[in-house]
Amino acid sequence: MKKLFILLLVILAAGAWIGQLMVQDPGYVLIAFNQTTIETSLWVMLVIGVLGFLLAHWLLNILTNAMMPVKTLRNWRDRRNHNVSQRKTLKGLMALSEGNWVKAQRQLGQAAERSEIPLINYLAAARAAHEQGDDKAADELLQKARVATPQAEVAVGITQAQIQLARGQLEPCLANLLKLRKLAPKNTYVMRLLKDVYANLQDWDAIAKLLPELKKSQAVRDDKLIALERQTYMNLLNHSLEQLPVETDNASRHSVLDQAWQKLPQNLSGEPALIRRYIELLISINAEPKAEQVLREMIAKQWNEELVNLYGRIVGQDLKKQLKVAQGWIKNHPDSPNLLLTLGRLSLRNQVWGQALSYFEQSFAIQSSQETLAELSRLLRHLGEVEKARDLMQDNLAVVADNLPELPQPKAEMAKAG
Repeated sequence: MKKLFILLLVILAAGAWIGQLMVQDPGYVLIAFNQTTIETSLWVMLVIGVLGFLLAHWLLNILTNAMMPVKTLRNWRDRRNHNVSQRKTLKGLMALSEGNWVKAQRQLGQAAERSEIPLINYLAAARAAHEQGDDKAADELLQKARVATPQAEVAVGITQAQIQLARGQLEPCLANLLKLRKLAPKNTYVMRLLKDVYANLQDWDAIAKLLPELKKSQAVRDDKLIALERQTYMNLLNHSLEQLPVETDNASRHSVLDQAWQKLPQNLSGEPALIRRYIELLISINAEPKAEQVLREMIAKQWNEELVNLYGRIVGQDLKKQLKVAQGWIKNHPDSPNLLLTLGRLSLRNQVWGQALSYFEQSFAIQSSQETLAELSRLLRHLGEVEKARDLMQDNLAVVADNLPELPQPKAEMAKAG
């Protein structure tokens, strides 16, 4: 209140002072333009100027206030679209997670039309359409995603590749992934998808070429990478002969098989399963002497019971030498049941019957396996020991048929009386 009183006093004093100035000297202003002149006092001119400024300010305020509702309405509409888009996107993603594909596609598709970033909505809606089996709608939604966000070609392409792979459209999927590899050569997910497509196409040569990149980029876990390597080179071994014409001679087959074997990486050259398959393929083309040599060298490098067992099933070029080689292993592996079984078999090939029987009995004493029991029983029968062979089988019935249930059995005397 005090400030207002002081302000009024200042205004009155200023007014009195200005009024005094107007009485003493009204001033003179002349404005001439072409043939028109305007004459007035300085104070009148000042009043006109002040009134003109106030009028212009008033008109500007009216114009601004008239435009404000349009801007306010536009802002309200934008906020509403944003809120509606968020709400529908949330509902669509929840429906997608719950497996409600129809609702998910509808909500996400509607939200995309209002969204500032429609890419996510279109991609998720395409997945929902795919889950319903609506291929046409899925493809249309993916195309809308491309148009809405051209710079997201990799993201759209990956989603499309996933859908194509799930549909079984392997060739289009492969073309799509090869295009993506050029756009994003270091994308590990593209590599994994490419690996899956090649596996479905049975293109093991392509996977073999991709393996170094998968290993370098760590796109696949170590355990899965090792399994993939084994599977790849196992199939390369198998297919090496399958792709040859029927009339191909064994020498040519042998050459092709060796080429496939030489392609094995160093870390797989000692894999028992691969060695076994290589040996089996060598035997299939009548190359048992080569198989015996390979197997002998592998066992010398790394002892493996399975491969030692296989060594006794192969007919080498020199049977006596083969037996002697195996007998040399007994010093370091005296308790190996597979080695003793192999020695028994090689002794049979060299027609040393008593020695074979001794090896079979030693092997069976260490490990009562069906395989050794069968060999021992067969040899006894051929040696004329039929009763002994029968008793052996009777005493080891559990070995022949294991996992028999515990059941009551009649006594021998009762069985005879019956």
